[in-house]
Amino acid sequence: MDPCPFVRLMVDSLALNLPSATKPPPVSGVHPSSTPCFCQIRITNFPSQTALLPLSSSSSGDANPEAATSAPGFHLDSAALRRLSAKPLTLRLAVYSGSTARACGISSAKLLGRLNLTLDLSAALSRPNTFHSGWLNLRKNRTGFEPEHKPAPRVHIVVRSEPDPRFVFQFGGEPECSPVVFQIQENNIRQPVFSCKFSADRNSRSRCLPSDFANNPSRWRRTLKGIRERHGRERKGWMIMIHDLSGSPVAAASMITPFVPSPGSDRVSRSNPGAWLILRPNNGASVSSWKPWGRLEAWRERGPVDGLGYKFELVTENGPANGIPIAEATMNVKKGGQFCIDYKVMRDSGLGSRLKGKGFVMGSTVEGEGKVSKPVVQVGAQHVTCMADAALFIALSAAIDLSMDACKLFSHKLRKELCHEEQQVSFP
Repeated sequence: MDPCPFVRLMVDSLALNLPSATKPPPVSGVHPSSTPCFCQIRITNFPSQTALLPLSSSSSGDANPEAATSAPGFHLDSAALRRLSAKPLTLRLAVYSGSTARACGISSAKLLGRLNLTLDLSAALSRPNTFHSGWLNLRKNRTGFEPEHKPAPRVHIVVRSEPDPRFVFQFGGEPECSPVVFQIQENNIRQPVFSCKFSADRNSRSRCLPSDFANNPSRWRRTLKGIRERHGRERKGWMIMIHDLSGSPVAAASMITPFVPSPGSDRVSRSNPGAWLILRPNNGASVSSWKPWGRLEAWRERGPVDGLGYKFELVTENGPANGIPIAEATMNVKKGGQFCIDYKVMRDSGLGSRLKGKGFVMGSTVEGEGKVSKPVVQVGAQHVTCMADAALFIALSAAIDLSMDACKLFSHKLRKELCHEEQQVSFP
């Protein structure tokens, strides 16, 4: 099982030094301890990255900034590296003052300047590289001309790369359809490595008429209608089991907290999220004897744009109640997004102070609501020592994908693979 070559391009230690004449006025809604400045970072054929820029008072050309931030960075697979290594890559950075918010599609931010860095990625796969570390002057216009009497703003930036090999997997179908999972190798070679088995708990649902229905139909009709309405307002008992090629179970995702709407609503709220346990075998074939590895919570976020909120924790020896959070974010319900575990991102956001690892751990695609989803899963090679390790990330990917369905508004119907209401009793 060989990993695919990847390179991580990182943009770190970002800070801004402004001459007093160009310092922006305070911006409404910005906390005084933060700076109303940010930058946008672009490379060809990749989505732009945005990062806040703390102000630095450093006047020495080689002094490190007092405070700095990092951009999310870029992840380059082998196809992108082949495309970008043919000629030097240009990293473009534009610095703005003002808020990152947009009103009616228009930004009120003011451009302070730009800079370009040329990067040679020819050796990026074989060793870590540092392309630049230090301060650079910003240029206000594309020609680079600036009046000599005007001091230029400066940006501190560190641009570096390091090899980041990853295992890549893809579900052969939607997780609820019990698909095969393929490993994707270089040149798009696909090899089956796991199979999935999805199941839903139907034990609590009445799917046949009571024996005395004929004697008292009106009484049982009311009772069964209440049962159907109650169970139509919860999603519970879902499980997906991951098997290796020999048919042995190696990981599972089990819904342990039902997804139910908050009172007076048709959505799963953050105050009462549904939850999954990601399980691994523990000297027993029965899932009840398995050991929890992680806990995933999911809910439906309110706001201008509907979002799927999630939080994933590693389970410690003290049990699920004392987990270590390693991923927490929101993705667009309509467009979908990327579920990602990245130690660096968590530390930069202040949520990962207890983390001991480093770098990229896992990423998984999640399609928007109502779209066909065949998740693509990437797992950092340093986190996989055997197939069972990879299976845990496959189970987690299935859980976050199924959470998009579990958090669907209760006024909408689920897909037929998930919805068993049709199998309940039908009333004459």
